Amino acid sequence: MNTRPPIESPSEQAALSVAFNNDSSRFAVGLDSGFRIFLASTCQIQTARVFNAGLGLVQMMGNANYLALVGGGRSPKFPQNKVIIWDDSKGKVAFEIAALTAVRGVQITKTRVVVVQQNSVRLYAFEKPPKPLAKYETADNLLGLCCLTDKYLVFPGRTPGHVQVVQLATDSVSILPAHSSSLRAIQLSADGELLATASEKGTLVRIFATGSCAKLAERRRGSENATIFSLRFSPSGSMLACTSDKGNLHIFDVPNSRRPTSSTPRGTRPISPSAATLNPSTSANPNADATNKWGFLSNIPFGPFSDVYSFTSAPFETGSEPLQNNHNMRRLSDNAVLGTTRPIKGVIGWIDEYSLLVIGAGQDARWEKFVLREGEDGRYVLVREGWKGYLGN
Repeated sequence: MNTRPPIESPSEQAALSVAFNNDSSRFAVGLDSGFRIFLASTCQIQTARVFNAGLGLVQMMGNANYLALVGGGRSPKFPQNKVIIWDDSKGKVAFEIAALTAVRGVQITKTRVVVVQQNSVRLYAFEKPPKPLAKYETADNLLGLCCLTDKYLVFPGRTPGHVQVVQLATDSVSILPAHSSSLRAIQLSADGELLATASEKGTLVRIFATGSCAKLAERRRGSENATIFSLRFSPSGSMLACTSDKGNLHIFDVPNSRRPTSSTPRGTRPISPSAATLNPSTSANPNADATNKWGFLSNIPFGPFSDVYSFTSAPFETGSEPLQNNHNMRRLSDNAVLGTTRPIKGVIGWIDEYSLLVIGAGQDARWEKFVLREGEDGRYVLVREGWKGYLGN
């Protein structure tokens, strides 16, 4: 019999949720005991609140002192059907929003709060008491997919694969048939003018102009189905990052986007779409898909040869915990408690135009930093600069 004690006792602490704020300068982590807020660039704790109960969702209002909280984990702090608006400067509840069924997601700005349920999205004015502004019906949305800016509100449509785009100034709603299968990820650019979508198949990422709903580009992550974890535009909107359960972080070029020269560091050459497309060896991972694996055959305008792949990629750590997948998500019900399913992984945040982070929840709560570097041949590669286990801070 082996009577030797383990060298190190396994930590039972786990991150139930993780989410960046709107500019990725901070990220919030929901725990079984409360929440923590970290400075993204250094992974240092800025704020910690102990509630001795669980939070399944923690969403920040930019860099303000307000947060939206939803109970979760083994012993939830709040009921599953309530969104708590927390004033962290005063250390107390500012107000709350009650729903009839469990909350699956929440978004918050200085003027609005969005509560996402399995089959509906509800919009409120950020005031006490919260004033209901609108309600929208959706297809099943167990992932709580929703994006909110000062100008747009975006969420799944009533038909699987469709997206509803609400222009908040006019309350007009546009229906965008983005995919033929259910949505897995949606993301708006920093200014809200670009929209990226991915379906549960996970092979293609599509980019649209939010205002007109016109498709600007289609990018291929790979040929095999995958579960997309996260999509995120760079600050200027000139690049789009993507993670999936394949364990690779991909960077795609975004055409027809505004590229302010002020966002380009002095002495650094901007990324060229043509250079990226014509150089299939730009991947930092030799086994990952490059910009366009068909080389010169990509000029043939039919079949797989016309697909545009990421111009660089690198592996990220998915951990040893079981990952979410579409099959298991379909088996979840509206009564599933947040923070008790498989932990989210691969959450992306850009800290500047050429540096980005990938963060995962669960016991293997990991912060990884990647940078885009230009080689002597002018091609960009993605390099992992470092990592930390942030729950050990």
